[in-house]
Amino acid sequence: MTLQPGDLLAITRPVGPQAGTYQLPAAAMADLLSPLPVLGISGVLWSTVRSAADNSWQAICWSPELRLYACVASSGSGNRVMTSSDGIRWSAQPAAADQNWVALCWAAELGLFVAVSDSGTGQRVMTSADGRSWDLRQTPADNSWTSICWAPELGLLVAVASTGTGNRVMTSSDGLTWTDGPAAADQEWRSICWAPQLGLLVAVSSTGGTQRVMTSPDGRNWTLRTAAANTNWMALCWAAELGLLVALSSSGKGNRVMTSPDGINWTSRSSAADNAWTSLCWAPERELLVAVASSGTGNRIMTSPDGLSWTVRSSPADLGWRSLCWSAQRRQFAAVSNSGAGNRVMVSP
Repeated sequence: MTLQPGDLLAITRPVGPQAGTYQLPAAAMADLLSPLPVLGISGVLWSTVRSAADNSWQAICWSPELRLYACVASSGSGNRVMTSSDGIRWSAQPAAADQNWVALCWAAELGLFVAVSDSGTGQRVMTSADGRSWDLRQTPADNSWTSICWAPELGLLVAVASTGTGNRVMTSSDGLTWTDGPAAADQEWRSICWAPQLGLLVAVSSTGGTQRVMTSPDGRNWTLRTAAANTNWMALCWAAELGLLVALSSSGKGNRVMTSPDGINWTSRSSAADNAWTSLCWAPERELLVAVASSGTGNRIMTSPDGLSWTVRSSPADLGWRSLCWSAQRRQFAAVSNSGAGNRVMVSP
């Protein structure tokens, strides 16, 4: 069969208990059949796939060492975790408790997935060495923990919260024992990341006047920084190859992106659409930043090669996309949603 430009080819493969059909343009098929099959279309073309359960999926991450995706949810009964080795076939797993698990990271040097919750009494962290068996860990405060990251150069896990008085940060060197400490201000901290080349932890907030960023060299001592705009900053990542921190907002007009080369000085950038942007990640192998949103009509994805100029991409379903990650081994992006019927995961390609 000869494919001409503009032709479509359907690929059918098993997705959970049913079959899922991907319809890709011929040009995309040529990429799929090339020695590096997905780099030309990853982040641009997306398909939904069957989730293990219609839970409110809040966070996803990839473990290179385990070659495994793991996701956590804020709803579900005995199945608030799901895992997949390929992003297509997903298996439900029991969380350590049916709490509102909202953020997740992989700490390679510890060999642990670590998740944080905004509900529960005394135990708002859970850890797993394999993504399937999870254990609750004691936390120093019952705050609404919203984001977590691993800083290998510091040997430290750091989480931030949107509630609490003088204790909206907590840290751990092993994922098991946690210590709380003050943030730079009692604001609603929504996302945190580690920028190793800067030697800085950086967090963004959805509240707090002009100073909606804070930075720390050690996870314990924090300094407020002035954001580019007083909007609801919800997501943050470090793009090492660009030497750039990139943050996304769920509010604002044409300025829902800001960037910084140092974590201190921030510049507004034009967003491709005024959607409620919730998550982003940098794929160095693809040389691409990709963001997902929980609002918008057919345009809940945007991409950028440099963090400065953004392009809207078609989303396969207008669901509440909450979290996104990149698998270098699979050359694949995967995202999860808190809404939808049997299709709360999307992958690219």
